[in-house]
Amino acid sequence: MKTVERVWWVLVTIVIVIAHKGEAQLEENFYSSSCPNVEATVRQAVSTKFSQTFTTVPSTLRLFFHDCFVTGCDASVMVSSPNGDAEKDAPDNLSLAGDGFDTIIKAKQAVEAVCPGVVSCADIMAIAARDVVVLAGGSPFNVELGRRDGLISKSSLVAGNLPEPNFTLPQLNTIFAKNNLTQTDMIALSGGHTVGFSHCDRFANRIYSFSTSSSVDSSLNSDYAKQLMQACPRNVDPSVAVDMDPVTPRKFDNVYFQNLVAGKGMFTSDQVLFTDPASRSTVNDFANQQGDFNAAFASAMVKLGRAGVKTGNQGRIRRDCTDINS
Repeated sequence: MKTVERVWWVLVTIVIVIAHKGEAQLEENFYSSSCPNVEATVRQAVSTKFSQTFTTVPSTLRLFFHDCFVTGCDASVMVSSPNGDAEKDAPDNLSLAGDGFDTIIKAKQAVEAVCPGVVSCADIMAIAARDVVVLAGGSPFNVELGRRDGLISKSSLVAGNLPEPNFTLPQLNTIFAKNNLTQTDMIALSGGHTVGFSHCDRFANRIYSFSTSSSVDSSLNSDYAKQLMQACPRNVDPSVAVDMDPVTPRKFDNVYFQNLVAGKGMFTSDQVLFTDPASRSTVNDFANQQGDFNAAFASAMVKLGRAGVKTGNQGRIRRDCTDINS
């Protein structure tokens, strides 16, 4: 082999090794020696919070999603800023429920009591997101660990990185693909809305028209539209929240997809998963097969948890999740 070719192959091999090493930096047993009881400790803290309010479930799950989609799964959304310019202060994050933040803070405090300075807030968020799914009746799955907490939390970084309620299927696929998530992953993660809730102003455009004579979105089930109108009158306080699954709002199941088939998707970005032929078959599968949804959701959550992670010498282990410098 010529010298140039040999050098090229060596470089290619190095790149491949580094790539594979990067993929393997998160491990399910990452804390087996340094904090062996971390998952049990987080589970207990999350269970305690769950016993106080069911809002713990959707708020913790949504918090993890919003965190991962901006600068990666690095707990940057947890940071508080005296200037009001942290990630959590961005317009798209102002609706994040306080119970989600409180869940992570309580879990972090419990872990710090047994393993001080060892476990990142980012890993605690990943564990807690899995735990709330299980507490609401979803299937358990293993969580990869080894993340470190980010060093940056800016509200200016949020815009354009989170899906909007009026997104089309191509728009949803594009924004999820940025985080190495497929269309099937996107549809499965959308199933998290089976335990979610939304404020009226996020879907008012589907039940009221402010510019034309037509009022109700034609893809919306008429009875469901009336139900939403009753919960959200035209001039209602925008802070009023409505369950996104009108059938089993406190159970993590596949009824969300059955609702889509029936025209009961709250957001345009929900209903489009069924109305668009390119995604309809997956929705039908998840609606008919709880097991298929559970497996796809677990796989998608693991993949989501890899988005933009900081490992090794990157980032830090915060002792206080709300303080970027702790």
